[in-house]
Amino acid sequence: MSAARDYVQRARALDEAGLRSLWRAIRSKQTPNWPEGWALEHFVLRAFELEGAEVRWPYQVKVYDEVAEQIDGAIHHGNLSVLVETKDQKDPVNVDPLAKLRSQLLRRPAGTIGLVFSTSGFTTAAQMLAGFMAPTTILLWSGAEINLALEARQERSFCQGLRWKHRLAVEEGAAFSDLSRFLRKAKSS
Repeated sequence: MSAARDYVQRARALDEAGLRSLWRAIRSKQTPNWPEGWALEHFVLRAFELEGAEVRWPYQVKVYDEVAEQIDGAIHHGNLSVLVETKDQKDPVNVDPLAKLRSQLLRRPAGTIGLVFSTSGFTTAAQMLAGFMAPTTILLWSGAEINLALEARQERSFCQGLRWKHRLAVEEGAAFSDLSRFLRKAKSS
């Protein structure tokens, strides 16, 4: 069995308690049993999978037997298909991963959107640029939003948060929208 499949099996074995434990380890930068960045990739995909989304675990796209792209994962939920990029780093994410993801999205059908998950948040430039990447749509999830979604698991908050963020992108052109607004609204309804 390949190492990549081994990590997918480990992630798929996570229940709610295991998911929370992995998130605590990611936040404290204590993931010694995972290659750098892989814990967050697998955490995000498993969170969506536990809520009923179909996921494709991290994979490579080859062109003429050469690796052309490394994709952190894909999520399919309802009528949304999403490419995932994750960044678990000390500093806020700048524009480079957004540009990379935009390039990947331009090779996909027009309705495909991108999600960038960052444990450290995003620079102001990245937040602004994400809103001006037309015709592609890239939605941003900060570490604080991941934490909020994990705390509100009974509301299927990752999948519902994705739908809410996508709706705001359609209605208001907002690439970076604070998930706490949605969760507060959902609790008051």
